[in-house]
Amino acid sequence: MADTSLKPIAAVRPDPSAILELLKPITWFAPMWAFACGAVSAGQSLDGRWALILAGIVLAGPLVCGTSQAVNDWFDRHVDAINEPGRPIPSGRIPGRWGLGIAIAWTALSLIFAAALGLLVFVAAAVGLVLAWAYSAPPFRLKLDGWRGNAAVAACYEGLPWFTGATLMIGAMPRWEILALAALYSIGAHGIMTLNDFKSIEGDRRMGVYSLPVQLGPERAARLACWVMAIPQVVVVILLLSWGRPLFAAAVAASLVAQALLMLRLLEDPRANAPWYNATGTSLYVLGMMVSAFAVAGLEGAGP
Repeated sequence: MADTSLKPIAAVRPDPSAILELLKPITWFAPMWAFACGAVSAGQSLDGRWALILAGIVLAGPLVCGTSQAVNDWFDRHVDAINEPGRPIPSGRIPGRWGLGIAIAWTALSLIFAAALGLLVFVAAAVGLVLAWAYSAPPFRLKLDGWRGNAAVAACYEGLPWFTGATLMIGAMPRWEILALAALYSIGAHGIMTLNDFKSIEGDRRMGVYSLPVQLGPERAARLACWVMAIPQVVVVILLLSWGRPLFAAAVAASLVAQALLMLRLLEDPRANAPWYNATGTSLYVLGMMVSAFAVAGLEGAGP
């Protein structure tokens, strides 16, 4: 009789570490930062609200963003089996249909958690989750088109978390100035998402993913990304000046000038320099978000 004692046994349920890897904690920072910007922009005292803020951060990062990662990995499992076989689902560390089950369970948990934080927060979370599923799942598969896919991700990573943070702190619909900043930085994030696509141009071409670098070519896509990131920040500077916040406007303008100088190097070789720009220029972009949040928080009547 053959000795089978050393044969690997297929997992019947995933290890917690594999589930955590599926949820990709490294991706949670962007929506959590945007949520923090929204909370600051509300201009409310933080005293006695730390539990509420922590709940909002959990919703923006581990729950809604984590759900989006699980959904994406499940519907990309066949592609990942070829390109990234070490990921939790194709490697078998999350076996069978556990990946889909986790995505559904995390969606339900996110909605229940959001409902406990108020109607507007629930609506924002629901919109984010709908976009997360539409981004990855058929028949929509927004990720197959760089225009629509990047817009969905930008809204989920910037605009909706900012709105959620402000709404949670105010307890009502935020003022138009806050909504304007959330929308503008969300639009600018479309350019950031375009730069993220430079790392997978060849794979996207082979798999029929029409990212903007694939559609437009690296040079044109990089120039478009720069303009999409820069123009909303110019509008932010103009708004801050019109709101009587010149020092904050100067800080955002200085950040934008620094970004423009970095963009010149980016455009010299977009494919090679996109990761470098994401580590430098994008950092300045998100710092400008927080500066703008503090600016609008100081406006008279920034609360409800």
